[in-house]
Formats: sequence, structure tokens, C-alpha cells
Amino acid sequence: MVRCVSRIIEAEEGETYDIELAEDLLKANRDLARENWALLKKHGIQAIDVMGSVGTGKTSLIEQIVQKLRGKYRIAAIAGDLTTTIDADLIASHGAAVIQINTGKECHLDANLVRKALQKIDLRKVDLIFIENVGNLICPAEFPLGSDKRIVVISLTEGPHLVIKHPFIFMEADIVVINKMDVADALGVNVDKLVSDVHRVNSNARVVKVSCKMGTGILDVINALDLK
Repeated sequence: MVRCVSRIIEAEEGETYDIELAEDLLKANRDLARENWALLKKHGIQAIDVMGSVGTGKTSLIEQIVQKLRGKYRIAAIAGDLTTTIDADLIASHGAAVIQINTGKECHLDANLVRKALQKIDLRKVDLIFIENVGNLICPAEFPLGSDKRIVVISLTEGPHLVIKHPFIFMEADIVVINKMDVADALGVNVDKLVSDVHRVNSNARVVKVSCKMGTGILDVINALDLK
């Protein structure tokens, strides 16, 4: 006999003290994000916010894109992580100027941290900036950074229910990248169902299937970003 959950308790407004953020804090972040966007536009810079869980392939995707575009764009990156420079070092190895942000216990980047990073970059010498957010599917959604587009990277190893379990970050996405297509058959994942779940949450999101390991689908991501 299969047992089903009979009762679901949902927090009412004001009850989730640990995770509910004051509206004034979120508004302050949105205001700073608009200022960041204006600063970037002043210098003719496109910025891409790359979000997703740990291990989905955010860094690998940025590496692949940098490799293909470094002859056409002057590229910089801002790498967010709790404590290390591992991802930043990987991106920098492809010739991009990289600023590391270590957030300590914080599970996301915010517009203020990005503003501080931008102050460390000579914006006169940059055309394109990738912002790799901290690996998390919840917190980054509420904190725009001033980017032109937001990518969510997911991988087939995260299971078939990822999108419906974490819908809010996909609501904020312009592009959803499904990575690790090279293991789709081995995992038996219904990729079409994942795509359908994304479009159910956000009908405007463009979904691109890639394998960063094999280097396939990267040009499709570049085209989705309107980069040439």
C-alpha cells in the first residue's frame, strides 16, 4: 500500500522568520541593481547572471562560451562562491579578467557585492561580463544584480522533479540551459518533460540543451544570448 501525504502545512505571511526578507531590503537591492545596469550600459557592456545549483556546470558553460567568444569580445567575469577561488581560476585560465567574491555564509550574490566587484574592473576595456552566482536554486532568484539576462543552468543528474520543486528561480530566467545531455540515455531522464515543466512555469524562457563535457549546444546558448 502506497501512502500519500494527507496534510501539507504552509507558512502564512510573516511566519517564516528565517527566510522572509524585509521588503525594504529587497527594494534596496533592486534599486542598486538598476544602478549597476545603468553603469554597465554607460560603458556599452552586456552582463549575464548565471545561476544554478552546485555541480550543474555553470563554470563549465562560462568557460565554453569564453573560449568561443574571446576573439570577438573583451570578456570579464565575477565569480561568486562561499570560500574558494576554484571557479574563478578556471575561468581566468581562458583569458578572461576575473574578480572573485567570497560570500562566507551567504547563499547568493547581491547588487551591492556586484557593485564592489565592478569597481575593481576597468569597464572601459570590457564588452561582456559573466556573473557566476553562488550555487543555489532558491536565494539568487530574489536578488537581481543589474544584468541584461539571467541564465539558470540545470543538469540531468538533479532528477526529474527539479523544476516543479524549485519554480521561482525559473520564473526569473531568460534562458534555461539543460546540461549533461551526454548522460541522458544512461539516466533515463525524460528531457521533454523537463522542458515542458520549464515552459509551464515560464512560457517566455528559452530552453537550450547542452553537454559542456562534449562541447555541444554551446553555440545555441550564444545565439540565445544574442551574442555573435
